[in-house]
Amino acid sequence: MSQATPHTMTLWIVLSLLAWFPLQEASLNTHTETLIVEEGQMLTLKCVISQTKESSLQWVSPSGFTIFFDKHPVLKNQKYQLLNYSNGQLTISISNVTLHDEGVYKCLHYTKPVKTKEVNVIILATPSKPTVEASTIRTPNGKEVLLKCFTKGSKPPPQITWLLSNGIELYGETQHTFEYNGKKCNTTSILRVHAYGENATANCLVRHEGLRGEKLVAPFRFEDLDPDSDSMEHSTPPLQSSQNATEFVMEEFSSVDIGTTGHEQTSHKYNSITEGNPTSVEITKKKHGILLLILVSFLILVLFIIVQLFIMKLRKAHVIWKRENDISEMTLESYKSRSNNDDTAFQEKNGQIFGHKCGMKYIITSYMERKSKNPKENVQDPTLKQEPNHLPETIV
Repeated sequence: MSQATPHTMTLWIVLSLLAWFPLQEASLNTHTETLIVEEGQMLTLKCVISQTKESSLQWVSPSGFTIFFDKHPVLKNQKYQLLNYSNGQLTISISNVTLHDEGVYKCLHYTKPVKTKEVNVIILATPSKPTVEASTIRTPNGKEVLLKCFTKGSKPPPQITWLLSNGIELYGETQHTFEYNGKKCNTTSILRVHAYGENATANCLVRHEGLRGEKLVAPFRFEDLDPDSDSMEHSTPPLQSSQNATEFVMEEFSSVDIGTTGHEQTSHKYNSITEGNPTSVEITKKKHGILLLILVSFLILVLFIIVQLFIMKLRKAHVIWKRENDISEMTLESYKSRSNNDDTAFQEKNGQIFGHKCGMKYIITSYMERKSKNPKENVQDPTLKQEPNHLPETIV
């Protein structure tokens, strides 16, 4: 394997630095052009100089990083390919472009001073095939048909119109929503129809820059609707599969009448805002219903919290009552046991007193009998006179 020369090593070091650090330009002579490419197509960037003297060329991405330096690729991405390189030309390609590839690309020609060619690349995203949905609603004046045409993923926003069977083309109420950081647009157009005749049709037409003058068409036939249904929906089969998209129903719609022929049919209103529209009343009622539902839910939550607090308070009171009841039962049991002990002691004491009284009665009786039998001895005996007539204090 051959050893790398100092020139080659220096070149690779420069390429590495260019790949990691965005280019900071000083004073440049600038030339600008614009390229418009559809999403998914190939973008070709060509940089041609008139000088025959050998000089270096460099392509820089919109983020400021080098894509190619002469014929050497710097960004390791298979989307970037070298198409042509010579002393006066550096042409590269970017395959399958997306919205992320949009921006200003620069070709630097290293002369004195450095010359710059800027290419402003604009990516177009064509809208998806439109779909039409119809719904019949009941109004105070009868029935009406709402037609909704939806398309998604376009950049810039598309233009949607309605072509009626009488040859009249008009706009409906259009709503745009954006995604992918505002780069792509989903569009819905809604048309309100008060009356229509037999074989009446309405075609949704979508125009966009990326279609190159062509139109996307989604037809609808009113005879497919069920006239006996108060509220129903009908969708035209999509021309290509697409993901479900958010549909937007406006509060105000355009009102038209569709007849069988273009000569007999007249249009009531075109692109006008209907004042006092029943749809706005229905939406207002829905809003009030949602507010009422939220209020009821909040009241139920408050009542639930109050009930929980009341139950906690009852549980706490029950615990306190049970504790006091246990204490009172213990006190009553101790009082009963003490009363039983006192009764037992009282009975024992009464027994002793009863025995004492019986003994005294017996002694007194014996003494009285003895005195009655010997009266003389009692008179003559001086000791008996001197002794006090009393009973002993204790008799066992």
